[in-house]
Amino acid sequence: MATEPNHIRDLIDKLESLPPERIAEVEDFIDFLHQRDRDDQLTRAAMKTAEPSLRKVWDNPDDAVYDSL
Repeated sequence: MATEPNHIRDLIDKLESLPPERIAEVEDFIDFLHQRDRDDQLTRAAMKTAEPSLRKVWDNPDDAVYDSL
C-alpha cells in the first residue's frame, strides 16, 4: 500500500534526488491527480442525482427495444 512507511520513505528519497524544476512538475502532477479524482466524484454524483429524472425517459415501452442492443 502507498501509505506504508517504507514506501513513503522511498518516494521521499526519490524526490530529494530531483532538481527543483522536477519537484515542481511532480507537485503539478499530484495536484492534477487530486483534481481528476474530485472531477470524477462530481460526475458520479451528478449522474446519480439525474438518474431518477431520466428513469422516466429511459424506462418506457417505446425504448424497450434498445435494451437488448
